Amino acid sequence: MLGATTPGWPAVLSDGAVLLRPYKRGDARAWSEVRIANQAWLAPWESAPPGPWAEMNSPRTYGYVYRDMKRAARNGDSMPFAVCLVENGRERLVGHVNLGNIVRRAFASAYAGYWVDHRVAGRGVIPTALALAVDHAFGPGGLHRIEVNIRPENGPSRRVVEKLGFREEAYHQRYMHIDGGWRDHLGYAMTSEEVAGEGGLLARWRRIRTSS
Repeated sequence: MLGATTPGWPAVLSDGAVLLRPYKRGDARAWSEVRIANQAWLAPWESAPPGPWAEMNSPRTYGYVYRDMKRAARNGDSMPFAVCLVENGRERLVGHVNLGNIVRRAFASAYAGYWVDHRVAGRGVIPTALALAVDHAFGPGGLHRIEVNIRPENGPSRRVVEKLGFREEAYHQRYMHIDGGWRDHLGYAMTSEEVAGEGGLLARWRRIRTSS
């Protein structure tokens, strides 16, 4: 996945049991299992192509998804991470974080998207994963600003960015076609200066978890 001018990619990031790494061709079965098991949890919030959920998230479909992610990462357009939990020496794929639509030069920005297996939700996995990815983006990735856009009704996803201290800065009407209609989104953002004085976003997140 490495391109000649792709700052910060590929990368492997970790904190405790949370591991972020590039996707592998061999992730097909694990990716499909977790996606199918989370249809009710994920489908209302995703801009997915038409078709049965099981078919759109099958091991065969993963082959196309993997190729698209690999191409985008190689071109420097995104940094797609598989989110894994490492427990008892075993690695389990439980989610996804992507820094996408990367624009460099004067803008130096990306959009972050994420999802997590409902069976590990509430354990701090995705806030930790997003903090790792953002710190990487602001460091080796050479970016200055990360944006996250979330439907107002998606409470669990909003809590992730609000816990981490992302600013709510916009309301986007009819922003994206999801679940059969054009859905409004709330825009959140963070710049590197906002966490530089705290030692990074992961350091901020650790302090928040310790004090709560």
